[in-house]
Amino acid sequence: MPDLDAARQTATLLENAVRGVVRGQDAALRNILACFAAGGHALVEDVPGTGKTTLAKGIAKSVGGVIFKRVQFTPDLLPADILGVSIFDPRTQEFRFREGPVFADILLADEINRASPRTQSALLEAMAERQATIDGVRHDLNGLFFVLATQNPVEFRGTYPLPEAQMDRFMIRSRLGYVSAEEERAILADQVHAHPVDTMQPVVSREQLVELLAAVKEVRISEELRGYIVDVVSSTRGRREVQLAASPRASLALMKMSQALSLLEGRDFVVPETIQAVAADVIAHRLVIAPEAKLSGTNGRHVVASILEEIPVPA
Repeated sequence: MPDLDAARQTATLLENAVRGVVRGQDAALRNILACFAAGGHALVEDVPGTGKTTLAKGIAKSVGGVIFKRVQFTPDLLPADILGVSIFDPRTQEFRFREGPVFADILLADEINRASPRTQSALLEAMAERQATIDGVRHDLNGLFFVLATQNPVEFRGTYPLPEAQMDRFMIRSRLGYVSAEEERAILADQVHAHPVDTMQPVVSREQLVELLAAVKEVRISEELRGYIVDVVSSTRGRREVQLAASPRASLALMKMSQALSLLEGRDFVVPETIQAVAADVIAHRLVIAPEAKLSGTNGRHVVASILEEIPVPA
């Protein structure tokens, strides 16, 4: 049985360490760390310079013993550049498999929408099943395997929108946004001589992180709240403004995110407010809005907000 108090302490140490290098993004940072603790993958969508890459590096440097790899997605990137390739060794007269960046604990997929759909799809199996099939051979991803992908929502030239199946693999889509003027002054002061992420030291071990992931599953969520989650997700189906609704994978993701965020908030049980707080980040990016609704300014987050107002909260 995982020690919830020890897991909560691990989460606090990790959050405080990353908060020291990513200023003014407390809410988004906590959600992304909750996604990590829940065993999911996060898509961070924001304009350049808001700290997306620093966030990924900060998480990786805060944990001792993890393998961190970064892939800069470009139009000429091939699936083999991510998964790995078999190379013929003339000395042994055999093919030897060389692992790609996907064999990591934390993978930063930088500007993921700049790669072709063929290359994007190379991550589908790995993200869903934690395995990669290469040359007909299945390779298990034994690491923690957390994908933190970034994309710029403004620049569309030379990009390939992520297909619905790829978007559905991300537990959450989050945005950082601009910081306040006060926080920006603090960022400048931090980086007068060097970037603070360069001097970061591990504050938790890989073993402690594994225990944190196990502890999240022990956070209690009542049958009534599980039903509430299903009601919220199923309400996306059959709405006129929604062309493609959320699947049961969204319900699972919302439950796991609620458990992880509850632990980070210091509780060993889930409350309705936590579910409501993460519902938009978990559900909105999975919805395809009907063209006529999109023209009127409706987006996925609007739909989720409307559903949360409609569905009664369990007493």
